[in-house]
Amino acid sequence: MGRTDTEVRTYERDAEGDPHDTREDRVVKPIKTWKGYVWDTWDLPKDQRRLLFKVDAFVLTFASIGYFLKNLDQTNVNNAFLSGMQEELGMWGNELVTSVSIWTVGYVVGQIPSNLLLTRVSPRWVIPALELGWGVATICTASVKSYEALYALRFLVGLFESGFYPGIHYMLGSWYTPSEIGKRAMIFWLAGSIGMMFSGFLQAAAYTGLHGHGGMAGWRWLFVIDGIITIPLALLGFLFFPNLPQSGVKTWWTTQPEHDLAVSRMKAIGRAGKVPWTKAKVIRILTSWHTYLLPLCYIIWNNGSPQPAMGYWLKSFNDAKHPPVPGTTFTIPQINNLPLPTTGFFVLVALTWGWLSDGPFRGARWPFIYAGALITLTFSIILRQMPLYDNINGRIAVYWLANIGGGAGPLIFSWVNEICSDDTEKRALLIAMGNDLAYVVQAVAPNFVWKTTDFPAATKGYTWSIVLQVLLILETALIQLLLWRDRRRAARLDDSDSSLRAPSADSDGSPLPVDDVVK
Repeated sequence: MGRTDTEVRTYERDAEGDPHDTREDRVVKPIKTWKGYVWDTWDLPKDQRRLLFKVDAFVLTFASIGYFLKNLDQTNVNNAFLSGMQEELGMWGNELVTSVSIWTVGYVVGQIPSNLLLTRVSPRWVIPALELGWGVATICTASVKSYEALYALRFLVGLFESGFYPGIHYMLGSWYTPSEIGKRAMIFWLAGSIGMMFSGFLQAAAYTGLHGHGGMAGWRWLFVIDGIITIPLALLGFLFFPNLPQSGVKTWWTTQPEHDLAVSRMKAIGRAGKVPWTKAKVIRILTSWHTYLLPLCYIIWNNGSPQPAMGYWLKSFNDAKHPPVPGTTFTIPQINNLPLPTTGFFVLVALTWGWLSDGPFRGARWPFIYAGALITLTFSIILRQMPLYDNINGRIAVYWLANIGGGAGPLIFSWVNEICSDDTEKRALLIAMGNDLAYVVQAVAPNFVWKTTDFPAATKGYTWSIVLQVLLILETALIQLLLWRDRRRAARLDDSDSSLRAPSADSDGSPLPVDDVVK
C-alpha cells in the first residue's frame, strides 16, 4: 500500500453529541521539513511537541541512563576479580565463570515474567523497583565474605536487571508512533554500548582513589560506587516514570488534555490496551506465527555479529617465539586503543539508521535488517578469507568497519511493537522472548564457535556469522511474505469492512501511515 503525506484528526463530540463540532483537533503528521528529519517533534503541533518533550525527558532520559548503569553493574564483577577479589575470596578455580553463569540464570528467568507484569502493574512502579533491586544487590556485594555469597547476590542482580531492557522497549512502543520510535529505541540501546566503553575508566578511577578508605579494599568500593549511582536514579523513577497511556491512569506530570492526547495518539496507530487472559487468547498467541518468527528474527540478529577480534590480532604480533611479522609489534596502549574507532563507526551508522527509518523510510524497519545482514555478511567473508598479516593497514580498516552493519536490533523490536500493536500482552511477551532467548544462545554458542584459542583467525566464528546473516535475510523475507499473506487474507474475508479495520503493518511489514489506520 502506498504512503502519502497525510494528516489524521480524531474528533471528540461536544456535550450535545454533534460529531461535526470538534473540541480538540489532534493531528499526527508525517515528516515534511528538514527540521522534522533532524528531530520529529518540529513537524508536530504545539501540544504534541510539549507532550513529547516531557516523555523524552522522563522516559528516554531515564531509560538511557538506567541502561548505562545496568551495563556498569552487570560487568563490574570482572573488574573486581582483577582488582583483588580473586585473592580475598579465594577464587582460584572456575568461580568467576560460575558467578557469570548464575547471573545469566537470573537474567533468563526474570525477563518474560517482568515484561508480562508491565501489562498488569504500572511501569512507574515496576521499572524503578527493578533498578532499585539491582542497585541494592550491587551495594551488598561489597560486603561478601565468600564466593558462595557472591553467587547469591549475582543471581539477584541478574534477576532484577532482566526486565529492564525488554521493558523499556515495550514502554517505547506504548508512547511513541512509527515516525518517532526507531530513533529513540536506537538512542536507548546505544547508551548501553557507549556506557560499556567508559565503564572500565570509571571502575579504574574508583579503585585508584578509594582503595583502603574505610578499611575496605578497592574492589569492594567498586560495588559501593556503582550502587550509589544506581539507587538515586531508581528513586527518581518512582516519582517521574509514567504510567501507560492505555491504562487510563493519568501520569501526574501530564495535564488532562495531554493525557487524552497520548491516548488518542496510540489509538490512531492501533496500539491496544490490556485485556484479560483467556484460554482463547492463549491459544491465539500460541498458534500465531508471530510468536515464533518475530523473536527468532532478533535471536539471529543478536548472535550473528562477529566477536571483537582486533585486540587478539594486535597482540599476536608480540609473540616473542614466533613473530608473524618480525620487527612489527604493538604496545599495550595501542592494543587497547586501536580498536576504539570500531565503536565510533558503529554508533554513527546505527544512529543514522534510526533517523532514516523514522524519517525518509516512513517507519520501515526491514530495509535496515537487510542492509545490516548484507554488510555483516560481506565483512565476515572478508575477515575469514583475508590473510592475517599480508596487509596490516588494510586489515585494521576492515576491523574498524566490520561492525557497522550491527545496528538493526532496536529497529527489530520497534517492528515487533508495530506488528503486534493490537495485542499489548503479546507485544510484551514477544519482546521479552526475543531478548531472553537471544541471551541463552549468546551464553552457549560462543563456547563452540568463538573459542578464545581460535583467535585471531577465528575461521569457525566467521563461518557462523556468515550462516546467520544468510538466515537473517531469509527470515526477514519470510516475515514480510506472511504479513503480505495475512493482509490479502483479511481483505478477501471482508472487503466491505476493510475501511473499518485497524491493521498495524502494511503488506511489506512497515507500519501503516495513520490515515490508513484510522478513517
